Amino acid sequence: MRPEHGSFVVSAVLLAAGIVAVVVGQADVASGAWWLATAFGLGLSSVWLVSDIRAGQVGVDVVAWLALLGTLLVNEPLAGAIITLMLTTGRLLEARAQSRAERELTQLVSRAPQSARRLGGDRIETVPVEQVGKGDRLLVASGEVVPVDGRLVNDGSFDESSLTGEPTPVARSIGDDVRSGVVNAGPQVEMLATTVAADSTYSQIVRLVEQAQASSAPFVRTADRFAAIFVPITLMLAGGAWWWSGDPVRAVAVLVVATPCPLLLAAPIAIMSGLSQAAQAGAVVKGGAALEQLAEGEILLFDKTGTLTRGHPVVTDIVSDALDPDDCLSLAASLEQVSPHVLAGAIVSHARQRDSALSMPTEVHELHGYGVEGLVDGRGVRVGRLDWICPAGVPPWLRRAARRASLEGALTVFVGVDGTPACAFLLSDPLRPDAHRMLRALRAAGLHRVVLVTGDRAEAAESLGRMVGVDAVHAETDPAEKVNVVTAENRLGTTVMVGDGINDAPALATASVGVALAAHGSTASSETADVVLTVDRIDRLADVMAIARRARRIAIQSVLIGMGLSAVAMVVAAAGYLPPAVGALSQEIIDVLAIAVALTALRPPPRVIPQVAESDAEVVRRHLAEHLTVAQTVERVRGVADGLGNGPDDLVTVRGLLVELESDLIPHELAEEDELFPLMSKTMGGRELLSGLSRTHSEIEHQVRRIRRLVDAVADGPLDGDDIVDLRRLLYGLYGVMRLHNAQEEEELYSLVSGDRG
Repeated sequence: MRPEHGSFVVSAVLLAAGIVAVVVGQADVASGAWWLATAFGLGLSSVWLVSDIRAGQVGVDVVAWLALLGTLLVNEPLAGAIITLMLTTGRLLEARAQSRAERELTQLVSRAPQSARRLGGDRIETVPVEQVGKGDRLLVASGEVVPVDGRLVNDGSFDESSLTGEPTPVARSIGDDVRSGVVNAGPQVEMLATTVAADSTYSQIVRLVEQAQASSAPFVRTADRFAAIFVPITLMLAGGAWWWSGDPVRAVAVLVVATPCPLLLAAPIAIMSGLSQAAQAGAVVKGGAALEQLAEGEILLFDKTGTLTRGHPVVTDIVSDALDPDDCLSLAASLEQVSPHVLAGAIVSHARQRDSALSMPTEVHELHGYGVEGLVDGRGVRVGRLDWICPAGVPPWLRRAARRASLEGALTVFVGVDGTPACAFLLSDPLRPDAHRMLRALRAAGLHRVVLVTGDRAEAAESLGRMVGVDAVHAETDPAEKVNVVTAENRLGTTVMVGDGINDAPALATASVGVALAAHGSTASSETADVVLTVDRIDRLADVMAIARRARRIAIQSVLIGMGLSAVAMVVAAAGYLPPAVGALSQEIIDVLAIAVALTALRPPPRVIPQVAESDAEVVRRHLAEHLTVAQTVERVRGVADGLGNGPDDLVTVRGLLVELESDLIPHELAEEDELFPLMSKTMGGRELLSGLSRTHSEIEHQVRRIRRLVDAVADGPLDGDDIVDLRRLLYGLYGVMRLHNAQEEEELYSLVSGDRG
């Protein structure tokens, strides 16, 4: 039994024993039981008061101590017994609220993986998780916890609720990253370790939980600021009542009804409840101080990578010469399956999305700083730097690819097959589909200024800033310059800095509140931050801010209600109309009311971002999978338009594209209209909000029909110059509409369900 439970039981039993004794006519026994209860309460209060004095937090506890002492001195043991029950009840409620908050956090710690099954040749050995190294191949059986962060070698399904709070298992495919701490909810999977245990997601979160558990609810300091006014007024009123009436009992009555349970307990209960709600929303908040500061946030600052962008590169295009791009992708992705490099995962994921056939490579060698090479189906494949792929000179087509990547701000990975340059992958970190919604939600949550602070080039940062609607952009900043920006913004109000990299850690520490992204952030940023999002959904920050504001508002309400009613009772007691025992009962009612108000913070607030009902989520995910497949057709439209006029097979290529558009794209858009849009209108509050997407569906279908009429008009004849101009114009127009439409769907629809691309 916890001490709070024991104290409550003792005080309740002694008070009840006295009441029973009065009923049976044993007044002396009743008085003795109540005296014991009062003395017990005075002893507890003395211990708490000494603890506060040592912590330098003397405040409202002194009133409770004086009230208990006064009831003994004026022989009012019943009042003292009631006060004791009130104090122990409040401490019990506080302990339960704190336990609820801790339970949400300690569930993570209790499930920390201890060992891993490592593949070594034909052997499987079980090793302590600390012995797992980068690049080790691991087996994770059904029901086992993933021991370290890694990349999948085969498809799997995972229960990620311990990190994200989402109850439904999430399907992951070859090349996808999985985080330590999630549970394998499907058959046995094989994975490639990309971190050591100390740097893995789960270890970082365990350290964060320990920090959060070491923090105390800071609203007590706010309560003590109330006490700076409340305690002197109470003592003056009690002393004045004694002086005016000459009766010390009136002074004790004032102290009894002034016992400040709302300040001592109700406010911390509300704050602890807010911490619990934040944990359920996917955020580790390091104590009440951080929660209270977050509730006061006015200015948002954030880095670009991982916040506005997805935080990891994706393949945007494949430039090739003689070798077919799909064949090149298959060969490169097959080799990259065994590489822990972050760009390798992007290439493998792109191959998976395009259903490329992958083989297991042999004779693999990785040259640090250059790339990886090996045999794939008997062919020698190299993936890496340009000068390593082309030691004898760079062909013109590859030079053009490198120049295009430079203009677009993209990364490049070059591929050689059998000693010949074969293709180049262009990779970039695209805008998150939920970026616009995130910023709108954060402004709705109370932030009135949004600032982008990034080390990227000014041109790219300004362009991205205009796209999402920030108020100011600071580009090409190093860590020291980021600190200077945050310091300047601190003068304007309470700042909230969001980041995920090591270079963000100093700025996170400088801001009023630092928020780190544990999903793909660094250890340094997570340990420096005050709030850590354990789910890879930035829009959850708006929900956490709403929770913080609501918890703080309820805490203040509980204090004001309790103190206001106590003030009225104090005046009545000073006038001699409220004896100590009746005053104690009145104060008990006041305290229960204040605590009841505080406990309303346990109810989850409405989400700032609308959430798809779990019963509908599977339908949305199915349409999302089709959406991602159709996105490949969208990119093919541009490729066909680019290639027009380069050969006699133009008409055949366009006809093949039309088959894809008419058999895949148009049916997908119609299915969204018939099935997805009615479902999403329930979540978004009306079909009218989807009218813009419906309009672009009509435009896409119209443009496809125009292309069909033009192709049919040409019949089997060759395309002349005018035909090529018209076709290219129609294809580029269709491509532009489809790209914009897909981006809008990802933002407005698909970012609302877990497991999205963001």
